[in-house]
Amino acid sequence: MTADVPTDSLQNETANYGPFGRPLFDDPSVRKLSRIGVVDIGSNSVRMVVFDGAARSPAYFYNEKVMCALGAGIAETGHLNPRGRERALEAVTRFEAIAQSLGISPLTAVATAAVRDATDGPDFCADVLRETGLKVHVIDGPEEARLSAQGVLLGWPGSYGLVCDIGGASMELAEIRDGRVGKCVTSSLGPLKLQSMKGGSKARKAYAKEVIGELCEQMGEQKDRLFLVGGSWRAIARIDMHRRGYPLHVLHEYRMTAKSVRDTVKFIAESDIDKLRSACDISSARMALVPIASEVLKLLISRVKPKDIAVSSYGIREGMLYEQMPQKLRDRDPLVEAARFSEAKDARMPGFGKTLYHFIMPLFKSAPFATKRLVKAASLLHDVTWRAHPDFRAEVCFDNSTRANLGGLSHSERIFLGLALMHRYRNKREGTRFDDMFDLISEQEQKQAEILGKAMRFGAMLWMEKDAQLGEMRWFPKKKELELRLHPSAKPLFSEVAEARLASLASSLDAEVIVKFTKPSMAADPS
Repeated sequence: MTADVPTDSLQNETANYGPFGRPLFDDPSVRKLSRIGVVDIGSNSVRMVVFDGAARSPAYFYNEKVMCALGAGIAETGHLNPRGRERALEAVTRFEAIAQSLGISPLTAVATAAVRDATDGPDFCADVLRETGLKVHVIDGPEEARLSAQGVLLGWPGSYGLVCDIGGASMELAEIRDGRVGKCVTSSLGPLKLQSMKGGSKARKAYAKEVIGELCEQMGEQKDRLFLVGGSWRAIARIDMHRRGYPLHVLHEYRMTAKSVRDTVKFIAESDIDKLRSACDISSARMALVPIASEVLKLLISRVKPKDIAVSSYGIREGMLYEQMPQKLRDRDPLVEAARFSEAKDARMPGFGKTLYHFIMPLFKSAPFATKRLVKAASLLHDVTWRAHPDFRAEVCFDNSTRANLGGLSHSERIFLGLALMHRYRNKREGTRFDDMFDLISEQEQKQAEILGKAMRFGAMLWMEKDAQLGEMRWFPKKKELELRLHPSAKPLFSEVAEARLASLASSLDAEVIVKFTKPSMAADPS
């Protein structure tokens, strides 16, 4: 329970919204997170991101990256790459000018391994300050690890495991447990540094194996989930998708096994790098580092032996946003909070999602909480794509749900949510350009998504105002009976089309329909 919210206020929120809480995106302590601009000066790239973080899942209002390779050659010279230094200064100058035009200046800028290790790192920071007025915060390795781990927590609240963030000139490990960051360690296992190591692949592997062993001794046993953060890891994941023919090209929450990683490392070693780069749409600068990074990943997984492996698109920049979030926002479900924000912004009748949720919940009364949160999100999002052309609205719903930049949503949950919203607008799912994705969830889950979508499709026809209480559904699964109780005043709304949609829902449930016109009890399911 949060200290700054009175107990009676929390009880009122629970009564009105159930365990999902009251929307926070209009709270003054949260709205100040709108338009947060950060610059990450890394060893390989310099990136500016402007977040709208008020909805708990960050929206990327602006996102631009320049591959500068600041850390190239640093192991040999001790200095920043001269051309990379020029490009980085040009990039930061441009970013600060953009920030001023957006009214969000000054930006928050951090620099990592290359700038902190180079002898001319302080001179570079002085140049940035002189040219842009922007103070660069040079963070040490453990702090870099902590911020990256916080980025993972932004996408996976309450997650646990080991976060591994690889940059151009360093690699960090951080432990997360119970939604908090624990031990953090750093190393020089960045592919830009390893690239120039004498002795070639054999020497690199021996050095990486030794360093990984030292890191693991410091961290202790870590056999839970391994979260991979960083551009080189994401590139390897993209190649893994290509090798497997995986249909959903969303890197965040993409899962790999140790065997899959080993197979992909071998695939990379045996492939024509230029052809592979083109097939996977990876930049040449990034691709040059992938073979080296893949060697490190194979050694890391061999030593750590994680339960499973998940790719995180959220890292240090998102961790900087998480740093500024009040605890009551951190504690929220990023999926549900983002769905509320989307409903308030885009739905024809903001607030109706709660009414629809309570109407269809009897169908999912015994469902686990993980399913109920998807029902909640679907109810909130059921109408946000109404501006799309009717012929394509169902596919737009699926595409938006599966590819949206949302935290707290696994790939299987993306497909479930997308299918439910597709069935909100059409009875059949076959014959779309997404058919190859449906097999990412079981037939039973596909049927549940269909039932949810058809329930929303029917329920959306019965209310013309968000707080109307004109009817309720009762579901008796053992008897296979679906009972609809409507207030007599709702009879004009129960038209031929509405009746057909109810029949379609009953068909998916393999149920008999009973319709009664009587005053419903309206005892809302508190969940």
